[in-house]
Amino acid sequence: MKEKVNRSYVHDLMERILLTPSPTGYCRQVIELLRVEAEKLGMSGRFLQKGGLIIDVPGTAADKTIGITGHVDTLGAIVRSIKPSGTLRLSPVGGYMMNSIEGEYCSIHTRGGDIYSGTILTTKPSVHVFSDARDQKREEAVMEVRIDERVSSEQEVKALGIRPGDFISFDPRFRSFGNGFVKSRHLDDKAGVAAMFGTLELISRGEVKPLYPLKFIFSNYEEVGHGTSSIPSDISEMIAVDMGAIGDDLNGTEYGVSICAKDSSGPYDYDMTSRLIELAERDGIGYAVDIYPHYGSDASAALRGGNDIRAACLGPGVSASHGMERTHMDAVVQTAALLALYVSEG
Repeated sequence: MKEKVNRSYVHDLMERILLTPSPTGYCRQVIELLRVEAEKLGMSGRFLQKGGLIIDVPGTAADKTIGITGHVDTLGAIVRSIKPSGTLRLSPVGGYMMNSIEGEYCSIHTRGGDIYSGTILTTKPSVHVFSDARDQKREEAVMEVRIDERVSSEQEVKALGIRPGDFISFDPRFRSFGNGFVKSRHLDDKAGVAAMFGTLELISRGEVKPLYPLKFIFSNYEEVGHGTSSIPSDISEMIAVDMGAIGDDLNGTEYGVSICAKDSSGPYDYDMTSRLIELAERDGIGYAVDIYPHYGSDASAALRGGNDIRAACLGPGVSASHGMERTHMDAVVQTAALLALYVSEG
């Protein structure tokens, strides 16, 4: 199956969505991009109440409906306040280390539609000026955005149309290499979303015929914990396609599919997880099974929301998650392939 996945299609779509800003709460542009992409595949998408997207795919049997979810929202920030100096204090969106965004280029998106460039710095950004610059604790209170405009006061910033509550997106710094590596912010979970569309593209070509009706859900609030806390009532099984964590005593790599057996919400469904392992082994798909104690997915959000479902979680292995992330196209392609096997064979 992995040989049938359109690798260039998956790569190009992943690049497009990675370059589209979508911090949690500010996802309309990327959701619309996916809706249009679904139309190109001959499929129609409809919007969810919270702004996400759902694509219905018919199946040949009516025993159950499988939900497949990935999230388009990413880490980011919101303007907390405008300082008298003309810099911006930020409030984080999603969970990340403050040192991981220090020195990052960013964009401020005003509610009037303007976009301004900036850089995230500490309040003591130069060792030539501050003797304790190196020792300053990296925490929210000391992080600020330097705007690339001639501003040195709160009034001058407000004159640009920037206000508290405006969204801040981080420069993804996308780079792709001939050896298959892709490094970028927000591979969590845009690599997983690209893999989902890799499966949809297989279905559109007739390479995969779903056994059961499918609902592909692209959520926009996963990074804050409630992406798919509520799902359509006909879904009885759900697979979260989300990045696989790498490091410590984990087995996953950047080259294969990570199957999560347990995360912070508890164990995933035994039979679904076992079936994914069986299909991967049978089809020669590189995989690893791991436990993520500091991790949650849209499937665990659905379970916490009280939905009566069975759930599993898989995705491409991603190095340095919620930091300067990297994966390999082999992992993304094999994720699409394993997902295709599951939906065609159950």
